[in-house]
Amino acid sequence: MTQAPLTVQPPLPLAVVRGKPMVELPADLYIPPDALEVILEAFEGPLDLLLYLIRRHKLDIVDLPVFEITRQYMDYIALMDQMQMELAGEYLVMAATLAEVKSRLLLPKPAAEEGEEDDPRMVLIRQLQAYEVLKQAAEQMDQLPRLEREHWVAQAARAANLVPQVVPPQVELDELVSALRGMLAKAELFEQHQVAREALSTRERMSRILSQLGPERFTPFVALFTPEEGRAGVVVSFLAILELSKESLIEIQQAQPGSAIYVRARA
Repeated sequence: MTQAPLTVQPPLPLAVVRGKPMVELPADLYIPPDALEVILEAFEGPLDLLLYLIRRHKLDIVDLPVFEITRQYMDYIALMDQMQMELAGEYLVMAATLAEVKSRLLLPKPAAEEGEEDDPRMVLIRQLQAYEVLKQAAEQMDQLPRLEREHWVAQAARAANLVPQVVPPQVELDELVSALRGMLAKAELFEQHQVAREALSTRERMSRILSQLGPERFTPFVALFTPEEGRAGVVVSFLAILELSKESLIEIQQAQPGSAIYVRARA
């Protein structure tokens, strides 16, 4: 029995450039030396750097070892220069101050002038102590909860037993006039020349409309007209509806502007 040849998986592409996979890096690929910069510590000033060095090596801030701190400080300045970081003037001033304190400590002092007040380190130690107090207070404030300090929770009270109510819009006179035009247009289709006296009474038409309506149901507005009566009959019916609405005997409603109009008798 012959054994099937093993399939070798092709190498995965390193990248896809313009739709074409690349399995090998180009020979002319150039990566600048400063393409990636990693900054592990960020200091807010020279005092912050000095306090970091003292805490890192667990030194006594009251008995400040100027020689060791100066050496570490200068090493950090050299590291910042190698990383092409912008050196602030205050860092260089602190380096000069440390060099001055170091030189003053190396100079011999007369026995009569020796004392704690003449220690050249005291000014720097007081600055470091004051900065340490402020830094600790800032760290404690940063640990406080930010709720009700920088962020607030929005609250909205919900009304109890809230029942939605749909209030139909009030029927405007323009809507009634528009409906009247439609009925007059239908009435013109049944017009004919008649030489006769038409006895039309608004009160009689009001009674007839009231007999067609009820308080428990709505009746379409157009159902109250009889186009066969002509323009005069339509006008009389319209006037009767207006009189009934004026006397609060009927209720006229409309779901939305431009929709059908309905009428019902008031209870």
